[in-house]
Amino acid sequence: MIRTEALVYRYGREQSPVLNAINLCIEEGEYVAIIGPNGCGKTTLIRHFNALLLPTAGEVWIDGLNTRDFRSVGEIRRRVGMIFQNPDNQIVGMTVEEDTAFGPGNLGLPSTEIRQRVDEALATVGLKEYATRPPHHLSGGQKQLLALAGVLAMHPKYIVLDEPTSSLDPITREHVLLMLKQLHRKGITIIQVTHNMEEAAIADRLIVMNQGTVVADGPPSRVLSNINQLKLLGLAPPRITELMYYLQRMGEDVRTDIFTVTDAVTEITTLTNRLRQQAVVRPGGEVCRYV
Repeated sequence: MIRTEALVYRYGREQSPVLNAINLCIEEGEYVAIIGPNGCGKTTLIRHFNALLLPTAGEVWIDGLNTRDFRSVGEIRRRVGMIFQNPDNQIVGMTVEEDTAFGPGNLGLPSTEIRQRVDEALATVGLKEYATRPPHHLSGGQKQLLALAGVLAMHPKYIVLDEPTSSLDPITREHVLLMLKQLHRKGITIIQVTHNMEEAAIADRLIVMNQGTVVADGPPSRVLSNINQLKLLGLAPPRITELMYYLQRMGEDVRTDIFTVTDAVTEITTLTNRLRQQAVVRPGGEVCRYV
């Protein structure tokens, strides 16, 4: 598991803490989304998960390994793969396959195993036919897939992503999200920072941050249906959830823990059928329903 104990972090000694006494436990195999307003500490938090940052106070443990122990940093970074918002920040190879091989190569693996890992990773993300191309010939979406391939070649237990779809077109975005779901089904723990509430809704668990603290933690069905809290934080709820919320405020008996169009159509159809059954025709031909 990934565990933080009273985690505090400051950028500079005199500044207020960006993270303030955070206690979290993320179990192996979870799909976690982290949301919150800009500047709340989301990126700072996840950079502690693979020892890119070390706590000002408190502790961070990865499968029992303390990130403060420099002898454990290599193993921590093998277990926890990080994908940044801008993929150009982590592309180092002259070709797609060379970049993908960078991580396993630094592990000192035999060349045959590196070759196998590279081929498997590129096939998984759909870039095998681009293996010999220079990365700068790829589109922005393909570069993000290349960053994911480089992480997969390390055979991580955890993949941590910092808004990986924020600059992608809708088709590539759906492709990346589909791959994350597939990797999660294979047992890889996914931890994703996002501003997209529809993306957050597909996670198993949702963590909401504000001003360096965790203000909500639970299943998306509970967290995202708290429309008032989200709006107070300046976060836009999922549009479908907000629609159901306003229907409920108008007095209709509908669920608010709904995030997809399909579920909303089902719920509204059920509501419509129920209202039809309650409707009566008055002598003047006016249709009303029982209250």
